[in-house]
Amino acid sequence: MKLFKSLLVAPATLGLLAPMSATANEVTISDFTPAEQLAITNSRVEGLEARFNNFEAGGFSETTTMKGSAEFLIGAKEHGNAADGEEAFMSSYHFTFDLDTSFTGEDNLNIEISTGNQTGSKTVAKDLDFGEPAGDELRIEDVNYTFPLGEWEISVGESMDASKNWPNACAVENTFDALADCGAENSVDLSGDVSLSVGRSFGDGWDIGFGISANDGEVATKGMFTEEGADYYGAAVGYTSDNYAVTMAFSDKDSGSYYGVTAAYTPEDFPTISGGIEFGSPDFSTEDTTQYVVGISSDLGEGTIAAAYGTKAAYKPSETELFAYDLSYSYPLNDSMSIKPFVYVVEQTGDDDTGFGVITKFKF
Repeated sequence: MKLFKSLLVAPATLGLLAPMSATANEVTISDFTPAEQLAITNSRVEGLEARFNNFEAGGFSETTTMKGSAEFLIGAKEHGNAADGEEAFMSSYHFTFDLDTSFTGEDNLNIEISTGNQTGSKTVAKDLDFGEPAGDELRIEDVNYTFPLGEWEISVGESMDASKNWPNACAVENTFDALADCGAENSVDLSGDVSLSVGRSFGDGWDIGFGISANDGEVATKGMFTEEGADYYGAAVGYTSDNYAVTMAFSDKDSGSYYGVTAAYTPEDFPTISGGIEFGSPDFSTEDTTQYVVGISSDLGEGTIAAAYGTKAAYKPSETELFAYDLSYSYPLNDSMSIKPFVYVVEQTGDDDTGFGVITKFKF
């Protein structure tokens, strides 16, 4: 910054000295001693620096940083039922950037802005939950503020996951969205909208977290934490050692209550094995539900190969279990760019669906 200031100040200083030469018949620099000449020049430079500092104070905050990514997906899907359509090669993109500002050095205000062009209900992009269906328009996806309170880390925000500060041992690297969070997406990953998330580490590997969220915080006719609104409550406890981790969580939503467990194990010189299971008690059914996922990932060359398998959705005892499988390889082309070819299969009551493609990601 000092160099930048000097580059700005030097030309301006010369500009101020030029009129002095032009009016030499009145006052010239040679009329003063070398020490006086230096004092005059320094005074003018200090005046310019003062003006520059005033401008800088109203400029972009020095405590604000920006990071972002741009992702591009090219993929196609073969439906077991030809009537489902949307089988042609399609291209989607997703662009997002985060602005992070700290006011005390220990807190963080985060604003996420993104756009995308995810379209269709039966496309590869939809199956992967790739990007945002923003219709090519920039929009704010998340606004949240995180700060410490004693030993606790607290986050409050709009469009924020209420499990933001929770432990989560899941290490499955999936592409098909239904395999995310090791199948415990309703418990370990609470999700939410207008949310409060609290977490704390107790040392020796133990962590806990709890959160609440009001999904209708923006709906004037319902409001937050009312009988009419959709509200979430949940808590999680986790333990992490040198080569394994376990998380247990519970949540209560308007759709039902859920119990979930996720775990990861990394033996020495062996791939990481991870998985999870979730049990649900839906309010709209007399039957409980089950969903589970297992996965494995390992370094391969300079990249990472990963495979995942599990139920494609929560199922009841009276229903037939249907599964999803996916395989991917993430390869870094450089520090800021990577490619990820993938393929997945989703079982249907008829013939299976198959999707494949490649995701290219740029980070900045």
